[in-house]
Amino acid sequence: MTPPRLSACITFDFDGYSSWIGTMKSRNPSMISRGQFGAVAIPRILDLLDAHGVRSTFAVPGHTAYAFPRQVAMIRDRGHEIAHHGWVHENPAHFDEAGERRVLERGLEALQRTVGVRPTGYRSPAWDFSERTVDLLLEYGFTYDSSCMGDDTRPYYLRTGDAWTVDSPFHFGPTTPLVELPVSWSLDDFPPFEFVLGTNEGLKAASAVEESWRGDFDWAYAHSPGGLFNLTLHPQTIGRGHRMALLDRLLGHMRERDGVLFEPLGAYAERWRAQNPLEAWKAAHPDLTGELSIEQ
Repeated sequence: MTPPRLSACITFDFDGYSSWIGTMKSRNPSMISRGQFGAVAIPRILDLLDAHGVRSTFAVPGHTAYAFPRQVAMIRDRGHEIAHHGWVHENPAHFDEAGERRVLERGLEALQRTVGVRPTGYRSPAWDFSERTVDLLLEYGFTYDSSCMGDDTRPYYLRTGDAWTVDSPFHFGPTTPLVELPVSWSLDDFPPFEFVLGTNEGLKAASAVEESWRGDFDWAYAHSPGGLFNLTLHPQTIGRGHRMALLDRLLGHMRERDGVLFEPLGAYAERWRAQNPLEAWKAAHPDLTGELSIEQ
């Protein structure tokens, strides 16, 4: 099989109610109802993915799996990957070690109980980590993460134990076997589209966002052979009519390019790891492992 020129990972964070309850800490029934539209949008999104022959990754909080088990089962049954996305879309950095463990375990338990899935991939709610997150993900058997931003189209191995202050050099911790599939706020639909009073202006024109996303895809295709284009979407956001039309056009544009493979994050991570063994990757990237840093 000819290796793909570029992998297109079209990913979805199916937050449901959890982002409004956990992150926004809302008690407003109207605001929380916005998460319900995510469940309404799931069937139309799955149909669009089928029409384009796209296999995706859906990051699902445990809270969403309990609220909408039928929709999460539809995702599984259509052949898409399910990744861990917290319990109720909470920030791991807000917890002590016991609390962060409890969140990981509740999310795992919910996905196992509702759809019989034990994820190997993790995406942090709001893309935040604590200083313990990498170690805990390894302990709980995760093989990849998609929350950090140390590259754009190239995966890398995450470090643990980094340390920094304002008056001393950055300290590089040891590199771990946890593969990072990097993300970017510029490739996320929530900031440009979702209006949150006093927090996020949103409501940008779909045409402007489409131009930006196409530009990033075209650059990755031209300059990053073997890399990935990692797009993060939310059913409750992208599922609106004109934005679904945007996604339809974008997927069509990607399909026109030779050598583009639509695949879940986990499939890409597995192949990349096999092609880039940890020790060989470390030797080839001394600037990312601290080997070239200068002691003060």
